[in-house]
Amino acid sequence: MKNKLAKLIDVKSIVTIVMTVVFACLSAKGTVSADQFITVFTTVIAFYFGTQHAKDKEEKL
Repeated sequence: MKNKLAKLIDVKSIVTIVMTVVFACLSAKGTVSADQFITVFTTVIAFYFGTQHAKDKEEKL
């Protein structure tokens, strides 16, 4: 459990969470349109999970 928590608290995870919160707030205020939010959010999440998948795959080899 501690290992999973330690992995969650790394720079990549923090940036992903902060970006999600910021863009969600901006979208709720109307500063960022829904289309812009979806584009940025999808890019950030895809990058995060893509690098996690590559890292997990590398560790198994």
